[in-house]
Amino acid sequence: MAAPRTLSEPEIAAGLATLPGWTLRNGKLHKTFQFADFVEAFGFMTRVALAAEAMGHHPEWFNVWNTVTVDLVTHESNGITERDLMLARKMEALAG
Repeated sequence: MAAPRTLSEPEIAAGLATLPGWTLRNGKLHKTFQFADFVEAFGFMTRVALAAEAMGHHPEWFNVWNTVTVDLVTHESNGITERDLMLARKMEALAG
């Protein structure tokens, strides 16, 4: 299967315009989510893990107590693709 197409800068900017709090950092979509406590943060990560596995696209992320920091990039495409925007949208929905 061919790697997904890397998005252009205008396409990435248009995608980010629809994703509150997301930025472009070091060539990756980036956001830090804050929750009430560790249980809520871990619950979010669990829901995202199930969705990401179903998509076959996995985040780079880091968790400390109530904070989950996420970076999204499509490694096989060497850049940001529609997969990254789709997973970011899914994360927004799951964060509630």
